[in-house]
Amino acid sequence: QVQLVESGGGLVQAGGSLKLSCAASGRTFSAYYMAWFRQAPGKERELVAGISWSGGDTDYEDSVKGRFTISRDNAKNTVYLQMNSLKAEDTAVYYCAAAEGRYYRPLDYHYWGQGTQVTVSS
Repeated sequence: QVQLVESGGGLVQAGGSLKLSCAASGRTFSAYYMAWFRQAPGKERELVAGISWSGGDTDYEDSVKGRFTISRDNAKNTVYLQMNSLKAEDTAVYYCAAAEGRYYRPLDYHYWGQGTQVTVSS
């Protein structure tokens, strides 16, 4: 089992940047594919970005490509999401999640953080 704790959310103006962090504890961090999801009010939870066990492969939702970067530091048991050129439509609760496979659906992830709010003012 793995426990996940996100940090770094907040209020930012459109065009600004934020960096989210997710610290993991428990089982070996490098054994998990890591992802960031987000959920806006009234909308389904969606995959924002994912990163493979070694960090060599990444996946991004189309609307964030070129603006967001996911990375991980297995020595620090931490995954990051650097968010640049933020838009009002990026406003959501952002969740860190871990899975043993490379999945794209929320239901395939068994471990979740508590979420961190990101609000982008226009």
